[in-house]
Amino acid sequence: MNNKLKKPGPLSSLFFFEALREGGAQARLSLLIFGYGSLMKKQLGRFVLFIAAEVGYIAYMAANGVKSLQNMSSLGVVEQTEVYNAAKGIYEYPHGDNSMLFLLYGVVTIMVTLVFLCVMMASARCSYSSDLLIKEGKKLPTLREDIRSLLDGNLHKLFLTWPVFGVLMFTIIPLIFMILIAFTSFDRNHQPPGNLFEWVGMSNFSAMFSSGGSLAQTFWPILSWTLIWAVFATSTNYILGMLLAIVINRKGTRFKSFWRFTFVLSIAMPAFVSLLTMRTIFSSNGAFNILLRNVGLLAETGSFDYFGDPLVAKIMIVLVNIWIGVPFTLLTTTGILKNIPAELYEAAQVDGSGPAHTFFKITLPYIIFITTPYLITTFVGNINNFNVIFLLTGGGPESLEYYHAGKTDLLVTWLYKLTIQHKDYNLGSVISILVFILMATTSLLAYRFTGAYKNEEEFKK
Repeated sequence: MNNKLKKPGPLSSLFFFEALREGGAQARLSLLIFGYGSLMKKQLGRFVLFIAAEVGYIAYMAANGVKSLQNMSSLGVVEQTEVYNAAKGIYEYPHGDNSMLFLLYGVVTIMVTLVFLCVMMASARCSYSSDLLIKEGKKLPTLREDIRSLLDGNLHKLFLTWPVFGVLMFTIIPLIFMILIAFTSFDRNHQPPGNLFEWVGMSNFSAMFSSGGSLAQTFWPILSWTLIWAVFATSTNYILGMLLAIVINRKGTRFKSFWRFTFVLSIAMPAFVSLLTMRTIFSSNGAFNILLRNVGLLAETGSFDYFGDPLVAKIMIVLVNIWIGVPFTLLTTTGILKNIPAELYEAAQVDGSGPAHTFFKITLPYIIFITTPYLITTFVGNINNFNVIFLLTGGGPESLEYYHAGKTDLLVTWLYKLTIQHKDYNLGSVISILVFILMATTSLLAYRFTGAYKNEEEFKK
């Protein structure tokens, strides 16, 4: 046990419960009086830091923390009202409660409390680690030595402190805040401070799944289309890009560099420009309809709206996405093909294997083994592929059957419409949670049962 801790410190790797069990009274009292163990061992620098953290937390809770937690439980009771001031001849708006700020401050208080608990555990571990050093007959480090260690053995802690703080402030707290929004009535009819929102429990989730409701009639078709889109967008780009790379890289193909340049050239143009261009080309009065009129396939005044019919619009979305996505797969697969060991093909030729047998036994398994993580991330990315849908069809054609959504909307574009356009933040939060669950489950299950995970070290031929 002693060999586990070479340079103990307040954030050492000793287990908290081991410190309580083996550390004696000083470690246990360090939970109540932070740094008590350090004080008893005359490590005054550590004691000052620990006790300052405890006093700071108590002061924060007394000044704002307790009130923030109370306000979070109610989300406010006093709405902002309009009052006419006859003396001034103007309308005034006295300050009311703000449910959104109450929720945010409550989340911040909870995170501050969690950090406080971590410091409390570090106080006990610090006392215990000092006991181990004393038993080994070693000198206890001073505060100056602790600070000096941040530039040497504990350099990683110094460098990671600010990134962790940034993740906590700008990722974790906003994430928890948005998750909690799903359990409130924060929609277009409850906009603080004029109209407060309140806790509604699982009502938003029930409305999303209940049969017969407008939300459920929208959610299930959009979820189905999202999955269909993700499967087709991923598979078409992957298969066509892989076949294109194989054809270009085969020995009999001439001008390989030219063909790669030709197909990869589309990457040089930003995707949103390509999407807007395609939208213009296939519009009712776009270049494609004009071409059909010129060749006599359409009447002079005739036109076809390729994004007006739901089925045709979905097919067009997949086709346009192929144009945008295939070059990326082409580049990835080309790099893989150039790194497949040549001796595998030589051995296959010696055994009398033909091109088809070689492809299905060597080339394809090797490509799939290498690109499985890429395939999974592409699938997840397509579930959240906002640009293609929003810039190409805008989620249309619109439908009266759906709740603020169109026939080609994905969950992510529907979420955008609910929050940005219609201010139904609670429903948007529900959808974001469901999308996260869908992506996390799909990614973990798919990756867990692939060869890239099971045979991480090498490709099994």
